Amino acid sequence: MPLTIRDLQTYKRQGRIITALTAWDALSGAWVEASGCDVALVGDSLAMVSLGHSTTLPVSLEAMMHHAQAVGRAIHRPLLVADLPFLSYQCGPERAMAAAGRFLKETPCQAVKLEGAEPETTAVINRLVRSGIPVMGHLGLTPQSVHRLGWGRQACSAPDQERLRQKALDLQQQGCFALVLEHIPAMLASRLRRELEIPVIGIGAGPDCDGQILVTADLLGLTPSQPPFVKPRLQSTEMFKRELQSWCREQRHQGQTASPPKEDNPPGPGY
Repeated sequence: MPLTIRDLQTYKRQGRIITALTAWDALSGAWVEASGCDVALVGDSLAMVSLGHSTTLPVSLEAMMHHAQAVGRAIHRPLLVADLPFLSYQCGPERAMAAAGRFLKETPCQAVKLEGAEPETTAVINRLVRSGIPVMGHLGLTPQSVHRLGWGRQACSAPDQERLRQKALDLQQQGCFALVLEHIPAMLASRLRRELEIPVIGIGAGPDCDGQILVTADLLGLTPSQPPFVKPRLQSTEMFKRELQSWCREQRHQGQTASPPKEDNPPGPGY
């Protein structure tokens, strides 16, 4: 049976750690399914992992839908969540409703994730939740704001930490069923885990969270540039490159040593 939002909330009450991984196609979806994790996120990080962009900003709603459909063909047990891409929800509740509704209507996704907690964003979240669309929040390092915030650790000063804390409480008040905290001080994430009733899922936010999420490609060593908070479990890029190069060398060697094929009808005189 697929996991539900209520299952995640039960895990928090029970003190059971929630595990979450990203997927971007049917192959990675199958890896995530086989892992036994609780949440599969079709993250807009696929813009970088799969499409070759340097940020998450260029990926379109149509591309996210396409990838969510592919992932959904391989996912059966985890709760399937999709990121709403840049400019699909920042332009008002009506546009956000149309975008989020498509994920629930046209893909197997059960929820969407939005970044930030500015007044415009919380108004969108409130509208989505009241309309029956589950929303996961995301604070701290929010990649869609990279040109304003950069890739560094967020909420390092006391005033910034209090602002993030208030935003987290606001997201819970607006109806978010869970909250991702990315690249913030571990002490702040630990405090929010105790203060919030909804699950707090960390990524580069220390071990004291209700759950942990990572970009699967980072965890498997498939990305050329690793975030500072992820130690890859494998050196997959080098391994794959080595094996593919080995295969190509083998084929060339076999082609050089093979006997020329005999012709069934050798050419006659004059050829």
